[in-house]
Amino acid sequence: MNIDVVKSRISSGELDDIFFQMTQSGSPALARGRWLSLIDEFTRNFSHDDIFGFSAPGRTEVSGNHTDHQWGRVMAAAVNLDTIAIVAKNHSDVINIRSKGYTIDPVNIRDLQIRNHEKQTTEALIRGICAHFVQCGHTIGGFDAVVDSQVLPGSGISSSAAFEVLIGQILSGLFNQGKIDAQTIAIIGQQAENIYFQKPCGLMDQMTSAVGGFVYIDFYQPDQPIVEKFTFDLNAKGYTLCLINTGGSHENLSDAYGLMPNEMKQVAKFFDQPVLSRVTYDQLIGSLPQIRKACGDRACLRAIHFLKETQRVSHLKEALVVDDMSEFMRLIVESGRSSYMYLQNVYMPTDSAFQPLAIALAVSEQLLSKGAYRVHGGGLAGTIQAFVPNDQLNDYVVEMENIFGKDSVYTCSIRPVGSLQIF
Repeated sequence: MNIDVVKSRISSGELDDIFFQMTQSGSPALARGRWLSLIDEFTRNFSHDDIFGFSAPGRTEVSGNHTDHQWGRVMAAAVNLDTIAIVAKNHSDVINIRSKGYTIDPVNIRDLQIRNHEKQTTEALIRGICAHFVQCGHTIGGFDAVVDSQVLPGSGISSSAAFEVLIGQILSGLFNQGKIDAQTIAIIGQQAENIYFQKPCGLMDQMTSAVGGFVYIDFYQPDQPIVEKFTFDLNAKGYTLCLINTGGSHENLSDAYGLMPNEMKQVAKFFDQPVLSRVTYDQLIGSLPQIRKACGDRACLRAIHFLKETQRVSHLKEALVVDDMSEFMRLIVESGRSSYMYLQNVYMPTDSAFQPLAIALAVSEQLLSKGAYRVHGGGLAGTIQAFVPNDQLNDYVVEMENIFGKDSVYTCSIRPVGSLQIF
């Protein structure tokens, strides 16, 4: 679409309805300003008459902590913090992306081989997504883009997944008539992160970003996950979703995260299974003495967490269906305690003096007479999540920001739409 036409449509309010779906804000001025500013940034970097706009949201994990990589169950929600891009085809074999605060080298899509020196880089993700598009029989091409993200790295909202899904959505929109479905885009993003970025991860983050809304996902059949989307207005239930940035980033903790799925898979291997979803709790307990010797105690504890957690997600879904908010909140707290005690992802054992997540959880337990709180996402550092009663929100934010600093608390809304092309 012509760049001047796009700016006119934004300024006139023609896109306000879709902006509301994305931001859940009744005031469109901020969204208009953000997109117009990004268009101006695009024109400073590239010269194109026709542009396209794309968005992919971050996600919050409600329950199912580290269960997706074992083909378990999760409950998650897209949030109104997203990564957006202004894009134009450049009719070449090169993808050029500019993003504030980052230097991203051009990626030549004629070379889609894994490059070990690109491990855990943005370039690896771009190359990997393109490679898997080709493997799936889809079309790829070169483009120029500028990106703006509200999904902060290390924040626990999954900036990498939002970026992966955004690139997949761009390739779908520019070169495949927008016909690639959300689940395929999510799976391709995960494969790029696993194989090219070289970080073990499950599929929850990408799937939630691509699908949007409040979702229950069962990965028992990983190639065909069951995805159920719910209409759920948390604010109408009397709660606000808060993410508290405790000051520690999990950006450089990929190896520590990798131990969680790897140790769980060691236990699964004891039973000649690929993942723990193929093992029962009774089997685990019945063979615990032998597994302790073969895999170690932490692997056993992490296996216990998984088997109880994936079942807990089913109970959480039941509570949601019957509108039992008290049970819903109780199960979230229980999920968080399991992560703390058994999964052991609240702090790094190599740095026991630094435990901001544990401090945030302890203070939340004292402050919240109702609601829920738990470690968020991968853990080890970063954020906690809290479901705060609306009448306690102001006091909660004041106290947490007193401890962790100004603007450390993000109040979020559930975004009903996943990744999409705006224009």
